[in-house]
Amino acid sequence: MESNSNDNQLQIELKEDVAQGTYANLAIITHSSSEFILDFVRVMPGVPKAGVKSRIILAPEHAKRLLRALEDNISKYERSCGPIRLPDAQIIPPITNVKGEA
Repeated sequence: MESNSNDNQLQIELKEDVAQGTYANLAIITHSSSEFILDFVRVMPGVPKAGVKSRIILAPEHAKRLLRALEDNISKYERSCGPIRLPDAQIIPPITNVKGEA
């Protein structure tokens, strides 16, 4: 009996409106004992209010898989394009005065 190699493949649909992407220049990450919440925000200069453009909720195991996937992709990027430079020894502190509405 032959097995079809497509049996274990997941087909992922990328709809046109999602394929356009959403620009964000700030990510706010919070967590509880059961989930990680990633809020992607677009902050515009001179605008006092910034809106969450997308919220992703992950189980802790998936958050760790995301971290590993990002590390792997950044490593591949830097091998082909060179190091990603960050300002010298600048540590970006957590934002503590963010107020939001649900």
